[in-house]
Amino acid sequence: MKLELRGITKRFGSFTANDRIDLVVEPGEIHALLGENGAGKSTLMNVLYGLYDPEEGEILLDGEVQDFDGPGDAMAAGIGMVHQHFMLVPVFTVAENLMLGHEPVKGAGVLDLEAARTRVREISDRFGFDIDPDALVEHLSVGAQQRVEIIKALSQDAQVLVLDEPTAVLTPQETDELMAIMDELRKQGTSIVFISHKLREVRQVSDRITVIRRGKVVGTAEPTASNEELAALMVGRAVDLSVDKEPAKLGDEDFVVDGLTVFAADGSTRIDDLSFSIRGGEVLVVAGVQGNGQTELTEAILGLQERTRGSIRLGGEELLTRSVRRTLDAGVGYVPEDRTKDGLVGEFTIAENLVLDRIDDPQFSRAGGLRLGAISEFADESIESFDIRTPSRETHAGRLSGGNQQKVVLARELGRPLKMFIASQPTRGLDVGSIEFVHQQIIAARDSGIPVLIVSTELDEVVELGDRIMVMYGGRSMGIVPPTASREELGTMMAGIPHPSLDQEGAAA
Repeated sequence: MKLELRGITKRFGSFTANDRIDLVVEPGEIHALLGENGAGKSTLMNVLYGLYDPEEGEILLDGEVQDFDGPGDAMAAGIGMVHQHFMLVPVFTVAENLMLGHEPVKGAGVLDLEAARTRVREISDRFGFDIDPDALVEHLSVGAQQRVEIIKALSQDAQVLVLDEPTAVLTPQETDELMAIMDELRKQGTSIVFISHKLREVRQVSDRITVIRRGKVVGTAEPTASNEELAALMVGRAVDLSVDKEPAKLGDEDFVVDGLTVFAADGSTRIDDLSFSIRGGEVLVVAGVQGNGQTELTEAILGLQERTRGSIRLGGEELLTRSVRRTLDAGVGYVPEDRTKDGLVGEFTIAENLVLDRIDDPQFSRAGGLRLGAISEFADESIESFDIRTPSRETHAGRLSGGNQQKVVLARELGRPLKMFIASQPTRGLDVGSIEFVHQQIIAARDSGIPVLIVSTELDEVVELGDRIMVMYGGRSMGIVPPTASREELGTMMAGIPHPSLDQEGAAA
């Protein structure tokens, strides 16, 4: 089926998310839609899927103009969509999830579960998905759950399949499996729109690439285009994607975690007897599929986890028993993974957010009063240095895009003297130009001689930034390896298999 989008425009108030976008996807083609978070990719696909009504433009399938009142109309026309956040019921089986919304029935209105099982087997066998129709979704791996989402779409005879950031929560091996599935779908005639911001994956699997920047199509490219060429299209200028850093000049063993265990409220173990250290002047990157204890680790360091045991020491001083305030005062800079919940006060201005944890600093207050001029000057300098795109320092942080909110948090934490820097997903939501700058700042912090702990799910970032890499799975370390470790080795560890030849500190066993 041939898909055409002509002049699609979608506005939210005065903000134009899609500006007269044209897109053509040929039958049996994988067409990548490339752009940073906030560029308008998902909005465009939500228009296609009937979730949004465009102000202008039209959708055509095989030359016929379509008028979708909702996702049901889009699905009936042959469009399927796998959302970035899965739409599955964990306590239902695969077959039961398949039935939701279009339940097959047999005599007297009884649900025909066997028909759903048969449909799962047919699609699974056809594309090599290896999915048991009676398996509970909550017992499946993330990669298998994604295959269930694809089966759901194909069960409705989807001829155009939209995959929205499908690799965000996958291990490298699961990503390779998805690419093979996409290739098989292409061979059997399915048209695929592949939404991503990951250059390596886009170049690996797509037939053509359309780049969107700030709601507009800024160019098309072949998969033979270089990462640098694609990045330049995304940002509008030349970008150096490599991290320029000298070999680490290691200091003392400044940061030590010993036997850290963190318990959830229900008594389950989220981190299990974790031990590692970071020397001054090095970056340790924690890799792994999100949800394997990385969040609890950074929160325990900051004093945000109450049910803990073990030890966390910075410069010989115990942090585990300290409050968040005392930990920050000890010189720890912290960028949380959820910027809107834990990093910002949306109702406060940018200037106010930039001094949230420094309000009693003599630079910004005197004799119980705020030095508003100093705060404004610091805000203006931070806005310029971190390219925070805003009409004014007085703009409320909650009105910024996600990427610009992240820049405010980074500017605040990196804008003060530090003895340690911790950042969880530091470049999430940033364009490649801003990523380049943030990476430079992280390396500058490392080169100042402090220990740096980074949590990232972006494998390219993990390898580029890390002097050593610790992979977490199920709340435990699967080993600490050098950045020269192969993607296959890292992927195996991310799947829960400890590295066989290295001990927990990255030295040869």
